[in-house]
Amino acid sequence: MPERSFVVVRNHEEQYSIWPADQDIPGGWHPVGAEGTKEVCLSRVQELWTDMRPLSLRTAPAEI
Repeated sequence: MPERSFVVVRNHEEQYSIWPADQDIPGGWHPVGAEGTKEVCLSRVQELWTDMRPLSLRTAPAEI
């Protein structure tokens, strides 16, 4: 049985996930060009997603 293929996806908050390549990607998520086995895609997510905070939190002005 062949391994299932996945794609790496990202949302507007620059949060990453993986999604089965044979299924439609949910609204609000976009492929980032990586596709392969689950392990390959999870490894790519780990490389790309270095700051777990959502983009809106990272770019918000700091409160004093």
